Amino acid sequence: MGRLIKNHWARLIILSAAAWQVGASIEGFIWPKVFWDFLTKNLDGSVMPVPVLQIMNLVLGLIALAWEWPLKLLAGTTPHQSIVLRLLVYPLSALTCALMYQSGDVAVYYLIGMATYFWAYSEGEIVCAVPWTLPRKSRRLEKV
Repeated sequence: MGRLIKNHWARLIILSAAAWQVGASIEGFIWPKVFWDFLTKNLDGSVMPVPVLQIMNLVLGLIALAWEWPLKLLAGTTPHQSIVLRLLVYPLSALTCALMYQSGDVAVYYLIGMATYFWAYSEGEIVCAVPWTLPRKSRRLEKV
């Protein structure tokens, strides 16, 4: 058995969350609802009459899909290889998901993905320039 590559696992979790986020935002255009409307009506303006929260969820979900898959023009770039940048952007995605009723569960998946990315970062993993590949061993380690 090989070692668990945590950044690949986190990538799959975030891909699932982002796909669900895009679907939930499209559903939010049809049935606009804030998740926390049972506590306060102050957030209702973010989904009706102008669908700000749905648009933010759609844009952030598409960005996460393009970043994690990744698109050819993003693969190998510094933002694609940065785990720290992911740990800075994905809390915003989780927050927007937590505010909208249709994507409440997606926020939990983003939190799990962020925790897995943090685990990978704390163990010194890197995101390879070519997606879904393993990092190459250095020559010095092979000789030892």
